[in-house]
Amino acid sequence: MDSSSKNKLTTKKEISNPRSSKKNIRSKKKSIQNDITLLIEGLNDENGLVRRSHAKDLAQIGPAALPELINALLNSKNVIQRRAAAKTLKLVGDPAALPHLIKALTNDSDSVVQCSAAGAIAIFGEAAVNHLIIVLESQGHTEMQYGLAAWCLEFIGAKAPNAIKRAAKSKNTNVKSAAISALEDHIRQSQDHEAIQLVESAINDTAENVQIEAIKLVGKLYRIESFIPTLISKLTIKNENIRKATVMSLMQLDINEAISPLKDLLKIEKDKNVRAVIKLAIKKIDN
Repeated sequence: MDSSSKNKLTTKKEISNPRSSKKNIRSKKKSIQNDITLLIEGLNDENGLVRRSHAKDLAQIGPAALPELINALLNSKNVIQRRAAAKTLKLVGDPAALPHLIKALTNDSDSVVQCSAAGAIAIFGEAAVNHLIIVLESQGHTEMQYGLAAWCLEFIGAKAPNAIKRAAKSKNTNVKSAAISALEDHIRQSQDHEAIQLVESAINDTAENVQIEAIKLVGKLYRIESFIPTLISKLTIKNENIRKATVMSLMQLDINEAISPLKDLLKIEKDKNVRAVIKLAIKKIDN
């Protein structure tokens, strides 16, 4: 009897005997679970190539590997395994992992785990935005954790423009400043009038960190004529960080109209860092 006939015969037997069929299914599930367990254990291997191989195999298995991967991410005492678990969850790409990745970002004591979790969070686009907003709104996180959450929003950027624009209207200054910065790619690609207006409003926001992010963003974009008078007016602001960001943006945009105000500022500027940037800006724009 050839192999094809044997397979047909086996299939007929399974149909006629559902208990046998269920037993085979349970056996396959148990085999897969054993594979997952072994692969998860392999994520603590000191050899990076071995870990990467195991991560790829777990990604091929897909969502079935999530429970053990999440357990390794949140509960393993081996920091190498926690780092690898976060990177593997990125490869699996299932948004069900998002809350657990957020927990790793905000709770894990290892900075590399935090960074790896952020890298995984960022790939989920719009689905991740609300999770990140909660992190930015919360108190008690480190500057690094806030920075990673802001980076995630910036990475998502043009992939979720409406969610980012809503965040840019937040009353929370951490959320607002991060969202303003994250509008760069969207504005560059679409010249969205609403997004540009949000940046224009943010330049004059009462919160200094929001102002600074808006000023930095303007310097990265194409020249928007309506922003130039506002930018130049920022040279007289008391906050040295705002002045410094303004000078940098004027230099990046190569604004000739700024030469005279920059020279006037140089005469009275006392902050050595701002003075250094002013001199550099004048030299660059004048050439």
